[in-house]
Amino acid sequence: MASGPAGILARYRRFREHPYTARFLSIIGEVLPKGLYARALLIIITPIVVLEGVIAFAFMERHWQAVTRRLSEATARDIAAVIYVYKDLPKTGDAQKIIELARDRLSLKMEVLPPGELPPPGPKPFFRLLDRALSNELRKHVQLPFWIDTVGAQNVEIRVKLDDAILRFVATRSQTYASNSHIFLLWMVGSSVILLTVAILFLRNQIRPILRLADAAEDFGKGRSIPEDFRPRGAREVRQAALAFLQMRDRIKQHVEQRTTMLAGVSHDLRTVLTRFKLELAMLDDTPETRSLSADVDEMQHMLEDYLAFAKGDGGEEAKPTNLAELLEEIVDDASIYASTIDLKIRKSKGDIVLPLKRQALKRAITNLVTNAARFGEHIIIRVAPEGQWVRIEVDDDGPGIPERERDNVFRPFYRLDHARNQDEGNSGLGLAIARDIAKSHGGEIALGESSMGGLRAIISLPQ
Repeated sequence: MASGPAGILARYRRFREHPYTARFLSIIGEVLPKGLYARALLIIITPIVVLEGVIAFAFMERHWQAVTRRLSEATARDIAAVIYVYKDLPKTGDAQKIIELARDRLSLKMEVLPPGELPPPGPKPFFRLLDRALSNELRKHVQLPFWIDTVGAQNVEIRVKLDDAILRFVATRSQTYASNSHIFLLWMVGSSVILLTVAILFLRNQIRPILRLADAAEDFGKGRSIPEDFRPRGAREVRQAALAFLQMRDRIKQHVEQRTTMLAGVSHDLRTVLTRFKLELAMLDDTPETRSLSADVDEMQHMLEDYLAFAKGDGGEEAKPTNLAELLEEIVDDASIYASTIDLKIRKSKGDIVLPLKRQALKRAITNLVTNAARFGEHIIIRVAPEGQWVRIEVDDDGPGIPERERDNVFRPFYRLDHARNQDEGNSGLGLAIARDIAKSHGGEIALGESSMGGLRAIISLPQ
């Protein structure tokens, strides 16, 4: 068997890969908190709690019980001595001297009661340390029937049964019990609470910059503007991460702006050429050849706009609060030119569905889905439903649909199916690719499935 670090690592790997170990670790992973702040608090609190538990156990075991047992033993010996003296008194003797002796020398209040039966056992205290220790010592040193009451706040009552009397003793709790030991526990717990409070306050200040950085990165990933007051803060490593994020954001924005400017110039030049083609065709006679050329020019312009829209992306549009229902109603109105029937169904919620959206970009994405559905189906249903932290937009049609094995491929740019849908030669193969890019720029996703009408279902999920 291998020894050294390599052997230890191999044994540790086998231990981790064991089914029971893997199951236990998975359960622990599910129970433990997921947030950085909660985990950091757990890292701080757990050692303190364990340390205090060990100290408290050692204190209770070694000090508190030992002191209580010694005090109870001393009280039991004093009571045994008083009983011994009382038994040796002449029958005609006066017990008052013994009562005074117990009071003045032993700090015990003594009373001689008539003979009879001891009271029934009373309720036991929650912490039975004193009750158990004192009972053991009385049983050992007195060796007579006795009854004790340790529930009192200040005193402890003890009754011992003799043949001709019952001796009643009252001792203070400090005589039989280490009553001031709890001060140590209070100091330990109090100081730990103060230290934990200070640690939590400092930890919160250290975690806040990380949370702000995570929120800024999430907003930027969803196409939203980050807070204006965001700047590198916190520890050196957190500042470096925030500074790297800001530099990355600036580079991405600069790249998008440069690409947008270049595409705007290309678009202007190409559209100028296409416009010149249209003017030249308009000056020619109306013949089948000129109509065919005009259709080719229109198709070229449509494809050019699709290419530019795909390359341009969202065009740097800022996300703003948008009423989703109003946007969808506008899309349905614009799509009324198609022969297909379009129904809009919005699940009722507490209020209007208002999301931070790039309005024109999302309108183009949903319009692409509706146009694609109208090309192949006669009936279209648009459904909107909030689901937890997401909003689900479904576009169903009754067309031929897309085979399941091809549903991922159709999102690739310029990909066209050889059958069913996408047989139209005027299709550029960019509609779904543009829709997916726009959905991802909002922090969402788009997926395809089978509609309830047997056709295609396109699902856009957007975060609220």
